[in-house]
Amino acid sequence: MRLLLVEDNQELALWLSTVLQKDAFHVDCVHDAEMANALLGDERYDAVLLDLKLPGASGQSVLRRLRRQQNQTPVMVLTASDSLDLKVECLETGADDYLVKPFEIRELVARIKALIRRHSGSATAQISCANLNYDTNTRQFQIDEGTLALPPREHSLLEALLMNQGKTMSKASLMQSVFGLNSDTGEDALEIYIHRVRRKLEASQATIVTLRGLGYLLTPRRSA
Repeated sequence: MRLLLVEDNQELALWLSTVLQKDAFHVDCVHDAEMANALLGDERYDAVLLDLKLPGASGQSVLRRLRRQQNQTPVMVLTASDSLDLKVECLETGADDYLVKPFEIRELVARIKALIRRHSGSATAQISCANLNYDTNTRQFQIDEGTLALPPREHSLLEALLMNQGKTMSKASLMQSVFGLNSDTGEDALEIYIHRVRRKLEASQATIVTLRGLGYLLTPRRSA
């Protein structure tokens, strides 16, 4: 799961990024509205963690711009203000959740996962494609009752495809999910990981389909 953290307190941003990465999130971090707007215009994220007090422009302006562009990426506001009026304003502008600092990291992680689940259309922690199942709480894959253990990058690849099943994911989007924003890894490396995951899905009823010129799609395997 790929997150954008927008936080001007660099010490807090570093701590949050480190903690979330230990929970297997990919985190891109920026410290102002301009960079946040640039990344949200070019990149795909599973959720945005947005501070309101930013240099140059406010977090509310980032949120308004995002929604004006019809970008429905889930947004969680992180702020030191417990003002009810501000909370209502953010929610009416298009925020999906609002968490007041200081907060417990366990609550933050649980809320992020719930936010992403809701956005993917799942009311529970379980997301499935045919007999391939994924628990967003434990971050484990299963085929029927058996655990499918994957190395980190293969895990990130299959997670991204499963969380977006039914949608075509471009090579660029998948590469960001697997290798991160600043990686200079080539597309050949992504194709290697696609091949490896495909082989490990052979025992399942789910498969990765290549749509030439468009990207990849996780879908139930067609009956012969």
